[in-house]
Amino acid sequence: MRKILSILIIALVYSCACHTKGADGKSGNKGEIVKPKITKEAIKASMDYLASDELQGRATGSEGIEKAAVFIENYLKTHKIKPYFETYRDSFKVNDLDGYNIVGMVEGNDPILKNEFIILGGHYDHIGLGKVVEGDSIANGANDDASGTIAAMEFGKYFAQTKTNKRSILITLYDAEEVGLKGSSHLAARLKAKGINAYTMINFEMIGVARAEDQSMAYMSGFERSNFAETLNSYAGEEVIGFFPKAKDFGLFMRSDNYPFFKELNIPAHAISTFDFTNFDYYHHVDDEADKMDYEHMVSFIEKMIPALEGMMNAPTKEVILKDE
Repeated sequence: MRKILSILIIALVYSCACHTKGADGKSGNKGEIVKPKITKEAIKASMDYLASDELQGRATGSEGIEKAAVFIENYLKTHKIKPYFETYRDSFKVNDLDGYNIVGMVEGNDPILKNEFIILGGHYDHIGLGKVVEGDSIANGANDDASGTIAAMEFGKYFAQTKTNKRSILITLYDAEEVGLKGSSHLAARLKAKGINAYTMINFEMIGVARAEDQSMAYMSGFERSNFAETLNSYAGEEVIGFFPKAKDFGLFMRSDNYPFFKELNIPAHAISTFDFTNFDYYHHVDDEADKMDYEHMVSFIEKMIPALEGMMNAPTKEVILKDE
C-alpha cells in the first residue's frame, strides 16, 4: 500500500497546475479556468506501477489485478472523481472468480445536460503470464491496455479539475476483457437496467505507441457506423481520428469493450486506438512493458483529444448519431 500511495503522490505532484484554483475549478484571481498540464511524468508514474512485475500481468481474479484496482480507486479518490455507484467497484463473477470494474463520475456543470452521460473507458486487466522469453513470463500489458486505462484516468482528472463539461462523464475501467468482454458486458447491462441516459461511449484501446507519420494519429473501430470521427475531428480542429481499412477485416468493433455499450444502450460506441498491428511487436507478449511506451505520443494524444471531448460534452444537442451500415 505504501508503494501505491507513493506513486500516487508522485503523479499528483507532476500533474498540479501552476495556478491556485477555487472550489468552482477556476483561478482565484481572474476567474479563468485552470487547465492542468498533461505530463509524461504523471503518465509514466501510473504506467510504471500498472505494468510492473509486482502486478503479475493483472489477470482476472489474481492478487495483481486487485492491486491495480486499489491503485485506480486511490487515483480517482485523490483527484476528486466520485464513485458512480455506492463504491467505485462494480462487482461480477467470471465462473468462480471475482471481477471488478472501477467506475467514477465527473458531474456535468449544466443543470439539464448533466443528466446525459459520456462514457470513457479502457480495460485494466491483462493475460497474466505469457510465453517465457529470456526467463521472463510476466505479460505486463503496458500498451494492452494500461495505456488506455491511464488515458481514461487522465481525462477524468482533467475534467474533475477544470469542470468544463456540461454533460456528466463516467470513467469506466473494465476487468475481464481478456476473457470475453465480461466486465464491460456486465456494466453495460447494469447501466441499461438503471435507465442511464447515455449519449456516447469511447473505449481507449492500446494508445501507447505512435503510428507512422503519414497516418492519422489514431483510428476508430466501426468508423462507418456513426459520424463520431468526423464530429470529434471537427471539435478538435484537425484530423485526430482517421479510417483504418483493416479494422473491419479484423472485426475490431466487436472485439473490444465498446461493443457491449453499443449492443445494450444502442448508442454510438467505438474503440480508439493508435496500435495498428504494424507499429508494435509485443501484443500479448511478455515484452509489452512500460519502457517500450512512447510517453510523448501519449501526452500528445490526450492533449489533442481534450478539445474533441469538450466539444461533444458541451454541444447543445446530440450531434453524434448512429448511421445505417
